[in-house]
Amino acid sequence: MAESNFIDYVKIYARSGKGGRGSTHFRREKYIPFGGPDGGDGGDGGNVILHGNRNYWTLLHLKYERHILAGHGAGGSGRMSHGKQGEDKIVEVPVGTVVYDGETGEFITDIRYDGQEIVLLKGGRGGKGNTFFKSATNQAPKYAQPGEPYQERRIILQLKLLADVGLVGFPNVGKSTLLSVVSAAKPKIANYPFTTLEPGLGIVNVRDSYSFVMADIPGIIEGASEGKGLGLRFLRHIERNSLLLFVVPADAGDIQKEYTILLNELSQYNPELLDKQRVLAISKSDMLDEELEQALAKELPAGIPAIFISSITHRGITALKDLLWKELNKQEFHDIESIVHRPMDIRVEDVDDDFDYSLPEKNAEEDEDLEMD
Repeated sequence: MAESNFIDYVKIYARSGKGGRGSTHFRREKYIPFGGPDGGDGGDGGNVILHGNRNYWTLLHLKYERHILAGHGAGGSGRMSHGKQGEDKIVEVPVGTVVYDGETGEFITDIRYDGQEIVLLKGGRGGKGNTFFKSATNQAPKYAQPGEPYQERRIILQLKLLADVGLVGFPNVGKSTLLSVVSAAKPKIANYPFTTLEPGLGIVNVRDSYSFVMADIPGIIEGASEGKGLGLRFLRHIERNSLLLFVVPADAGDIQKEYTILLNELSQYNPELLDKQRVLAISKSDMLDEELEQALAKELPAGIPAIFISSITHRGITALKDLLWKELNKQEFHDIESIVHRPMDIRVEDVDDDFDYSLPEKNAEEDEDLEMD
């Protein structure tokens, strides 16, 4: 089976750069017999920086780059020359990436918007050269500071898609077809369960003036909150959708029951998901005659906006986009500051491959010699 290009979970080792040590150097020139100390400072170590990039939508590029290492600072030298600063390691990640401690699963930080930068590990400061310690009472200091050590940490990057509208429903109810109709997305579509094995995103235009992002989440089955089917892996992507669009087909038999099962799975996974705005779309309504549609309309769940649609005939599609835009603007649109981060839904010891996560060997410190010219 071909490997999926959608990777939403990676475990890596990150290390910043250590600071370069200061120089213990004395000026010695033919016509300057009392030149004194002139050792320069060491350079600062590089930082490990996370950078939000909207052009990425998966962590695939990090799947095999499991050691993220910033550059070490160079040592100082004579003539008060400062060492070169270590190179920062900038890690490009999709918007919606959450960072957890790789040992404890504790939440560290997350990337919430394009261009956001977070210093994950700060490089060590460079040590001061002996010039810094010269004073009236200490004219010839024969010591300098070593650079500060680097920081290191095992971390887990987990992607939770950021979208305005998330499609929720059982497999094969028409979510992928709907996304392809309302946006330029081209998801895989077929007449069997679990056609969608990875989330997809599409930009939905509303009357050529506005737009919002819609996410097609792989189908939920009863028991998904317990890990059945595609299970927890994709339930977490629903957490960061502003509004949930429940899709239930007209031939479901009991629309109320199917909607209740979906709600229950979301509640079992994270009760806070029930606080999100919800809209119900009855798909495949082209199969209904007027009389049957009126009968079904009387049995729809109360307290949730509902609309009959057909992705085949495009019936109700424009009205659905208008309804979603209206509902989105009832809330704090794009406001995700109120997100409560939960413990990881994947155990930290669960690793999806046999990659060696052992830490690289530490570089031995060089001897601190007295430099003389």
